[in-house]
Amino acid sequence: MLENDLSALSAFVVVAEERSFTRAAKRLGVSPSAMSHAMRGLEERVGVRLLSRTTRSVAPTDAGRDLLAQLRPALSEVHGALDRVAGLRNKPAGRVRLLVPRLAAGTVLAPKLGEFARKCPDVVLDVTTNDSRMDIVAAGFDAGIHFGEYIEKDMIAVRVSPDHKPVIVGSPGYLKSYGKPKSPRDLLRHRCINFRHGDAGLYRWEFEKGRKALSVAVSGPLIVDDLSLVTRAALDGVGLAYMSDEHAAPHLSEGTLVRVLESWCQPFPGFFLYYPSRRQQPAALSVLIETLRI
Repeated sequence: MLENDLSALSAFVVVAEERSFTRAAKRLGVSPSAMSHAMRGLEERVGVRLLSRTTRSVAPTDAGRDLLAQLRPALSEVHGALDRVAGLRNKPAGRVRLLVPRLAAGTVLAPKLGEFARKCPDVVLDVTTNDSRMDIVAAGFDAGIHFGEYIEKDMIAVRVSPDHKPVIVGSPGYLKSYGKPKSPRDLLRHRCINFRHGDAGLYRWEFEKGRKALSVAVSGPLIVDDLSLVTRAALDGVGLAYMSDEHAAPHLSEGTLVRVLESWCQPFPGFFLYYPSRRQQPAALSVLIETLRI
């Protein structure tokens, strides 16, 4: 009903301006009979005659003139709004809302922020860092970034980082006191640093070796939701820690952390940017995708 009324009201403005069904129909690319039928339908819905008709001319009634005076600015605003929205297809502008886990915020997004800002000076990139695996559509986000294994099948996914390789590390002091685990199951007898992934709860350490795959629910004296605390605690000998090879690399090279269970730590798909559809994709999101894509 609303769509039909809006079309009829737009047609009414054209008829009132042209003072002719024939000229109005030609301007809108419809038949004069269709135009006349639309006007009769509009008058029946509002219950007031809007146009006076003779065989020679058409003119708005007093009620029609009042309606016309209000419709012109209102329809102008509607058409202007539609033009502005349509402009987002070609010119990057507006706001892009992005959900990112904290690890990806530092390793994937942060290095590209300057480049994206230079490409899209009229775009506001609205970033929320949260490790929970939430429904981005229901939560009002345009896109998200997460590990490939966590992305739903109905999403479009674009790789934005290389594969990740996990490492299990401990300080030399911790390993001297507690020894090195020989298999993942040995971790049940070790003090481990747990990481909480938002609403998803504590992360179960995942391992793979050949055709064997298992996950271990470790325990220990510390539960955190910040990777810098995990690293600090591991360096201070609080317990063993699970992190990315990239994050541990400087500490491994310095000898302040030592790798264990290396043969059980296999690479897994890294981060992907994901979004719900390719149809009518805003230009700003397209540029963000191309900026982060590897």
